[in-house]
Amino acid sequence: MNAIKVGIVDDDQLITMLLGEFLNKQENIDVVFCNVDGYELLNTLEKDHQTIDVLLLDLKMKTIDGIKMSEIIREKYPEIKIIILSSHYQETSLSYMLKLGVAAFQPKGISPKILSNIIQVVYDTNMYLDDQQIMVLRNQISHKVLKPVIDEDNLTEREQSVLILLCHQKTAKEIGETLFITQRTVEGHKNNLFIKTGAKNVVGLILYALQREIVKIEELPMV
Repeated sequence: MNAIKVGIVDDDQLITMLLGEFLNKQENIDVVFCNVDGYELLNTLEKDHQTIDVLLLDLKMKTIDGIKMSEIIREKYPEIKIIILSSHYQETSLSYMLKLGVAAFQPKGISPKILSNIIQVVYDTNMYLDDQQIMVLRNQISHKVLKPVIDEDNLTEREQSVLILLCHQKTAKEIGETLFITQRTVEGHKNNLFIKTGAKNVVGLILYALQREIVKIEELPMV
């Protein structure tokens, strides 16, 4: 199994060093670089042509903050999955982070071992929500959102099936095996879902499905 390529950005050099050393000891993770600010990160990605799968990003930094960096990364490197770690973690910011396209949002004091598991989940499924965050998200979703009529002109039955399985954090391979279709066909349906719903990532698809009651939040897997 190929190791997950990880980048770390935090202006606290001690944190980046210790976290990088721990993660590098995990068989499934390869820490490619540790940067101390957003400008250094952009230079690393642009000049050194570094490719990573997952980016661990501090929220509050001296130069470019984590929110702005997330916007830049989502625009220029949409294939990179972002995990924001912050000493300013607030559950009330969870919905905003998901809409921003962040794959996971966690407090900086999280156990490194748990973080390594989160990295694997994010790599496999594009997002991570723990049971407490799912409960918070339920309360943050507006009850005033109107349920639209979903017909064949909007999402086909097969597209809805793919959407439901994506909400349950299934990979393209697992979806293909469940629906007896190829991974390429799954990716085609997934692209159609992005176009039809206007979502930019899997998190957006999940929010779309929740708001339109295609799935219920209590049905989502507790990771």
